[in-house]
Amino acid sequence: MTPDADERLTTLEILTAEQERTIAELSAEIASAWKVIDDLTRRMDAMSLRLSGVEEATAPDTPITKPPHW
Repeated sequence: MTPDADERLTTLEILTAEQERTIAELSAEIASAWKVIDDLTRRMDAMSLRLSGVEEATAPDTPITKPPHW
């Protein structure tokens, strides 16, 4: 190969390696974000259940109806 072709090939190999590293880092960040999202979803579901229980315990005889202006 010519020196110019060798230099171009080396540049492409460097770019490919940098892109592979970036993709791996982004993949790790996405996996971490999904763990946080799953945790927050579980917490939100648990809080919804607790809130429903509190609502039922504090006002069991009050029917939930639409206000007259709806």
